[in-house]
Amino acid sequence: MSSRISIARPQASSYSIDPHGLSNSRPSSGYRAANPDDPLEKIRAVGKQVEDNIEIYSQPLKPHLPAIGRFLIVVTFLEDALRIVTQWSDQLWYLQQHRHFPWGLSHLFLFINVVVMLAGSFGVVSKRYTEYSVAGLLGVVVIQGFGYGLIFDMNFFLRNLSVIGGLFMVFSDSMISRKSVFAGLPTLSETDRRKYFLLTGRVLLIFLFLGFVLQGKWTFVRIFVSIIGLAACVMVAVGFKAKWSAAFLVVVLSIFNVFANNWWSVHSAHPQRDFLKYDFFQTLSIVGGLILLVNMGPGGLSVDEKKKTF
Repeated sequence: MSSRISIARPQASSYSIDPHGLSNSRPSSGYRAANPDDPLEKIRAVGKQVEDNIEIYSQPLKPHLPAIGRFLIVVTFLEDALRIVTQWSDQLWYLQQHRHFPWGLSHLFLFINVVVMLAGSFGVVSKRYTEYSVAGLLGVVVIQGFGYGLIFDMNFFLRNLSVIGGLFMVFSDSMISRKSVFAGLPTLSETDRRKYFLLTGRVLLIFLFLGFVLQGKWTFVRIFVSIIGLAACVMVAVGFKAKWSAAFLVVVLSIFNVFANNWWSVHSAHPQRDFLKYDFFQTLSIVGGLILLVNMGPGGLSVDEKKKTF
């Protein structure tokens, strides 16, 4: 036994405490060789730890994130379809008296909206004919803007840009398992198309928060939340720590939505109830798009992906 140990033990003259050179003191561009006393490196280490914890504790929920995200994205369309059906006469009166729709055309306008929203929502949730479902829901967003005369309303415009961003995230998610989507784009590979859709979806998603910043009275809390939120929005748009910043926005928007758009606390006869309800479900849809971003990641056209390359 002792002879084997003596044979296996290296000679003192040739012994190296770091045979692989891992403790090389030469300057390195890699993260391992960074100065641990550098404040930026400490922040980076904390950020990495936060990302790891998010990844660990979100594992039980991660298989369900795509379904949750898809459902939340279409919930505003489902609520809108239900409101049109339950307020059919009021909707007709508004279109005919204020928007000057002829009798019959107003009926057709509402009917098409309800059918497309229900069919498109079902297609998105069930992952069947996703591209046609997304196209139909995009069409609803556009024609409602013109039909109800809200296309030049800044709040409506920014919110619907974010809803469109959520629909782009749905489309990007569906492209993972599809071999071809748009025959009209023969020069782009499926991977390239998905990159561009993810980039567009990321950028559009943040417009809801921009609308929040531009509206309302300025207080210290509002300024603080706006600064932090805008930083997270920029990180989402450029794809830097995109999963972490998207998760942060999910939390912030969810809390904001419950306290600011609490339509359930308003009397059913109060006209403000419908506006709060509309804003509440639209915000849920945008949260759904951010959840899909947390699940899929920012895609190839992002800082996070470029860091992996370089």
